[in-house]
Order: sequence, then structure tokens, then C-alpha cells
Amino acid sequence: MPPAPPVALSTASVYPEPAAAAFEIAATLGYDGVELMVWSDKVSQDVDAVRRLVDRHGVGVSAVHAPCLAVTQRVWGADPVVRLRRSVTAAEELGARTVVVHPPFRWQLRYAEVFAEEVRRAEESAGVRLAVENMLPVVRAGIRSVPYAPGLDPTEVGHAHYTLDLSHTAGSGADALAMLDRMGGGLVHLHLADGSGSARDEHLVPGRGVQPCAEVCERLAAGPFAAAGGTVVVEISTRRCRTRHDRVAMLAESLLFARLHLQPTAPVPPITDRPALARG
Repeated sequence: MPPAPPVALSTASVYPEPAAAAFEIAATLGYDGVELMVWSDKVSQDVDAVRRLVDRHGVGVSAVHAPCLAVTQRVWGADPVVRLRRSVTAAEELGARTVVVHPPFRWQLRYAEVFAEEVRRAEESAGVRLAVENMLPVVRAGIRSVPYAPGLDPTEVGHAHYTLDLSHTAGSGADALAMLDRMGGGLVHLHLADGSGSARDEHLVPGRGVQPCAEVCERLAAGPFAAAGGTVVVEISTRRCRTRHDRVAMLAESLLFARLHLQPTAPVPPITDRPALARG
């Protein structure tokens, strides 16, 4: 049987604690790695500081999430192309195989024009996979808008590699299994979380919402995902936790869910191939 895909912890999952806390918790709970969200936390922007966390806790960086959130538009400079390239360089230096990136915002007109080519060129030159993520709409005062160009589903453009985010499929009302099928062999990264189906980006513990988290994991375990170096990343929201103990409990539950449903199972042989029962 093929090995189960590795399970990493997103540093975003420990917010408002810093990236250093994610490495500590990942090591304590037995995660296989960390996805580094580059954002306002100064340590997350400093490759040398992150490398010291890797050495201290013995947990490597599986992926780098580029600073492409609305709140990180000034991290590593104002130019989104520069931020993308610096994310690729950080991944190379940290030994991460994947960079997670969002599609451009609609107001980033120049970036939207060059995004697909920039992603392709970066993959060819650096040997790092840029996994473009599916997104969700923004709803304000009951009005739904799509802030990304050209849309929420990156398969409509066509990229070599993808990240499937199950909180985003919940918030957008997308069929997660259909999107998994459209991503096909290009799916190399899963953001494992859940959602209730509301328009909010909830990032619930998997199994607490309406998304087919278990079936998605089971499909990945049974397919070529692990052999292709795919990684499952727990990306849940723990910001409402009052204590570290509560946060660790949620992250432990999420890891247990992932391990359970990513465990490959041996095929059941046909009845004719089974050994005959001993007769008494």
C-alpha cells in the first residue's frame, strides 16, 4: 500500500499566537510539517528566523503561503509579483516543495495580466510547485461579489498545480468533490477545514460542518496524491480559543481526523481468492 499523505499544520491555525507557536504545537502533536503563512508576524517574513524554529523543534516547512491576503498587501513590498517571487525563494531556501498562492484581486490589473505566466515561469525556473487556490466571494449588506480575477475557480484558467480549500468551497457553495475532480492530477495541496455553508470563511474543525472532508481525504489516500508529493494541511480557525489548551485540543482533533481518513486501506480480494475456511 502507498504511504498516507503527510499532514502539516498551517501557522494561520494558531492565530493570534505567532508562527513560533505553530512549530511548537506541531512538534508536540506529531504533525509532519508546517505550512508557513507569510504575514505581519515578523518571524514569518524572516527565512533565517524560520530556519531556527525548524532546527529547534525538528519540524520542517512543507509549504510557504505567499502574502496575498488583503491584510498582507504591504508584506515584502507593494508589488505582488515581487511578493510571489520572494515566496518562491523562501520555499527554495527552506526546502519546501510548494508555494500556495491566491489568484489576483480584480483591482490588481497588471498582476492579473501576468499572473498565469508568472506562475508557469516560476515553476519552471525554481522547481517549486505554485498551487493556485480556489477562493470564495465577499458578501456585504447582502450583496455577493467576486473580488478575484478571473474568478473563484482556478481550473477555469488552467494551472499546473492547485490547492483545494474546503472552507472556501463551503463559503462559495461549490461542490468540493466536483472541484477535486476538475483539479485532477494537478491537485497537490489540501487545506483541510470545514464550513457550515454560510458565506463566511469559517475554517471549522473538519467534521464539524457540511463539507465532505472525510470523502475528500479518502479519495486522496486512494489516488496518486501521496505519490506525487501531495500534502494535507490543517488550516482551521482557533482565534476564539481562550487558552492554549483549548487551541491544542482543536488542532489535535483535526490531526486525528486527518490521520483516520487518510489511512490507505488494502483492497478486499474477490471471494474466489480468499482462503477456504477450515472445516471442523
